[in-house]
Amino acid sequence: MSDEIAENGTANGDVPEIELIIKASTIDGRRKGACLFCQEYFMDLYLLAELKTISLKVTTVDMQKPPPDFRTNFEATHPPILIDNGLAILENEKIERHIMKSVPGGHNLFVQDKEVASLIENLYSKLKLVLVRKDEQKSAALRAHLGRIDGLLERRETRFLTGDTMCCFDCELMPRLQHIRVAGKYFVDFEIPTTFRALWRYMYHMYQLDAFTQSCPADQDIINHYKLQQALKMKKHEELETPTFTTSIPIDVNELNNAE
Repeated sequence: MSDEIAENGTANGDVPEIELIIKASTIDGRRKGACLFCQEYFMDLYLLAELKTISLKVTTVDMQKPPPDFRTNFEATHPPILIDNGLAILENEKIERHIMKSVPGGHNLFVQDKEVASLIENLYSKLKLVLVRKDEQKSAALRAHLGRIDGLLERRETRFLTGDTMCCFDCELMPRLQHIRVAGKYFVDFEIPTTFRALWRYMYHMYQLDAFTQSCPADQDIINHYKLQQALKMKKHEELETPTFTTSIPIDVNELNNAE
């Protein structure tokens, strides 16, 4: 159908193979695109593949020029699309429910935590307001929201949002934090304050995980995602840039480790 970018787990009769179709880069049409839901489900399924409950195949599709077989099978549907034993699941909520109910091991990722759920729920909408309005009031609202997440992590003293193992909320939050970090800096010079030490410690741990790094789009693709929303065009030299991935931490990592 298009470029296969990742395969994790052994494809044998012991475990089911799950295919996740994700949006390709809007720059080169092959590498991973900057779709938040695509990355979220990629991370969910990657964790399950690491546990060897499934074998994972990830395929990118260039939605600017979708191949004929994709159009035949899925018409105007946009990724993410999950395929399990020939069954295609097309809507985000249904994909989430399928991972939770039907994919082996998936139920372990979905924990109940109302505080965390409500805390991360409206974070992304605040980033979009910052990028549209470009004023300090919206940036301050985003900063305050990140501060509340920092406070929760500091209070709980856990590696991840709900404990010391990752769950669905981490797969939802971290891609959004990466978009905030990369797009916020590029468009409005927004930076996550270094005083949010618990949040940076959390991001540091996430940056060490294959589930995040294997699913993370390049900085250029995140930036172009929002340029397209604002009807801006990539400059030619930006299209030709070697992809970069911002994973540095602006505070002393040794201090972060000592704080644990």
